[in-house]
Amino acid sequence: MSFSENAWKIFNLSVENYHINDDVDFIIENPYSDSSLEQILYAKNWIDSVQWHLEDIIREDEIDPKLALALKRRIDASNQKRTDLVEYVDNWFFDKYQNIEPKTDAKINTETIAWAVDRLSILCLKVYHMREEALRESASEDHRIKCGQKLKVLLEQHIDLSKAIDQLIFDIENGTVKMKLYKQMKMYNDESLNPILYQKIKK
Repeated sequence: MSFSENAWKIFNLSVENYHINDDVDFIIENPYSDSSLEQILYAKNWIDSVQWHLEDIIREDEIDPKLALALKRRIDASNQKRTDLVEYVDNWFFDKYQNIEPKTDAKINTETIAWAVDRLSILCLKVYHMREEALRESASEDHRIKCGQKLKVLLEQHIDLSKAIDQLIFDIENGTVKMKLYKQMKMYNDESLNPILYQKIKK
């Protein structure tokens, strides 16, 4: 089984397990062993699944403003955790391939393995929910047909993205692509970098 196939299997398990309770406050029950890459991938998708539904909730037209603000801050915190886990996955691959000497003409990819995997995790959620809409009996036939067409595109994207991830890993292993890491350096949650926050501290 290729890396992308294994990751897709883990993401699907996470999505299916989340929807057993379909509750953004349900405590994750990670089935994989501690510190394994599988455990991190499952946790990553669980965060994505919760955040997907938080984004749905916050768009309710008549939502209480105080609840909306609390949800927005929860989503911000979730984004930070998501970024931390993606960078953890990148560090895992960087450590794995640190002894590989890139060729002199090695290229640099526009995104790292983990950020491509991040897209795969989100894509898994898109496929799940688009399939739901394509099969939703309460929706119109026109709606189901359109969602079915969109689902076909998402499934094709899954094939292409999976191939691209596995090809990137192959190229790094063979030295034709040089692996470099750049931290996201998000600023909005940092009290020393967000001017709204550090100006408040000075007062």
